[in-house]
Amino acid sequence: MVLKKSTISLNTRSRLPAWLKTSLPSGEKFFDLRSLVRKYQLHTVCESASCPNIGECWGNGTLTLMILGDHCSRACRFCDVPSGQMLPPDDNEPRHVAEMLSHLNLNYVVVTSVDRDDLPDAGASHWAETLRQIRELCPDLGVEALVPDFKAEVSLIETVCLAQPDVYAHNIETVESLQKRVRPQCRYDWSLKALSVAARQFGMITKSSMMLGHGETRQEVVQTMTDLREAGCRVLSLGQYLQPSRSHLEVREYVHPDVFSEYKLIGEHMGFDHVESGPLVRSSFQADQQAGAAGII
Repeated sequence: MVLKKSTISLNTRSRLPAWLKTSLPSGEKFFDLRSLVRKYQLHTVCESASCPNIGECWGNGTLTLMILGDHCSRACRFCDVPSGQMLPPDDNEPRHVAEMLSHLNLNYVVVTSVDRDDLPDAGASHWAETLRQIRELCPDLGVEALVPDFKAEVSLIETVCLAQPDVYAHNIETVESLQKRVRPQCRYDWSLKALSVAARQFGMITKSSMMLGHGETRQEVVQTMTDLREAGCRVLSLGQYLQPSRSHLEVREYVHPDVFSEYKLIGEHMGFDHVESGPLVRSSFQADQQAGAAGII
C-alpha cells in the first residue's frame, strides 16, 4: 500500500490544523469526576500529561488513573509529567483507587503510572496490590494496566501479570531511530521484550501506542508496527504528538487524518485485533471501545 503524503509540516509556533482543535472541558459529569479525583487525592494522566481529550473523556465519565505519584524518575522529552522529587509510594493508594472506582458506573478503566526506577522493584508490587484491590471491590470491571517497561525484567513483569489485568499495555511511543531523542532513558528493545514476555510467557492480551510527528518516516512506522506484531501485541493506537510547552520537543510534522486511516488499514492487514488511529487518539482514548472492538470485553 502506498501512503498519501501528509499535507502539513510545521513547527509548534504555527496554527494548529482544524483536525486538532478540541472543546474546553464542561458539563456536569466532568466536574463530578474531577470532584471524586480530588476527594480521594488521586492523580490522572489526563491532567498530568495535559491530554487534549480530557473534556470529552471526563464528560463521558471515563478517565485514566495514574498511580505511584505525579513525578517520574525519567525525563522523556515529549511528556508533560514532571520528573524528580520522588516520594515514597502511598500505601493507601491501592485501596483509594478501588474505592473511587466502586463509586463509578464503569465497565472498563485504564490505570497507568509514572516510572519509578528509584524503587527496588520499580513499583511492580504496588501495581499488583492496586490491581488486587480493584478486583476485590469491582469484580466486574475491565482493567487495562498501562505499565512502564520495568527495564524488561521478567520477574517484575510477572508480578503485574499474576494480578490479572484484562489488558497489559506498554507504549513504545516512537520508532527505533528516535528513541534516544524522544525518550533517552528508555530502550526500544526493553519495550518489545516487555510486551513479548507478557504475551508469550504469561498469556496476556497486550497493547501499545505510538505518537507520530517526531520526524519518523513512513517506512519506520510500518517497521515498528511489524516489530510490535512479532512481539505478540494485539491492540495498537496511533496518534499525533503535540508539544506540551516550549521546553519540550517541537512537532516536526502534523500528520494528515488520511495518513492515519491508511496506517489503520496496514495494521489490520498485519493482524492486529484492533487499530485505533487518528490525530487525537491517545493510548487510553476510548479504551473501552478499543477493547470491545478487539473482543476483549
